[in-house]
Amino acid sequence: QVQFVESGGGLVQPGGSLRLSCAANNNIFRVRTMAWYRQAPGRERELVADITPLGKTNYTASVRGRFTISRDNAKNTLYLQMNTLKPEDTAVYDCNSFVYPVPWGQGTQVTVSS
Repeated sequence: QVQFVESGGGLVQPGGSLRLSCAANNNIFRVRTMAWYRQAPGRERELVADITPLGKTNYTASVRGRFTISRDNAKNTLYLQMNTLKPEDTAVYDCNSFVYPVPWGQGTQVTVSS
């Protein structure tokens, strides 16, 4: 069973940056479109960005121009570079396969606050 482990979250001031990582335990990562999601308290989980195996990307409007999704297929790792963070970006961030999702992992908490 494919599993994903997220890391890199933390507390950051508005305007700051963080880089999230998502490590897969299976080479099937390399042929899957992958995605980052987030869930803020009291809200539904939402899609943040996705990336195809060859690197084509899509972003939700609220993060476009501030976040960058990328992947290293040799390392079975997905990344999310988050710049110019805002308090409304505060959420638990998870990664998953976009088309064939697996059970959610622990996620990583991102808190944007002064």
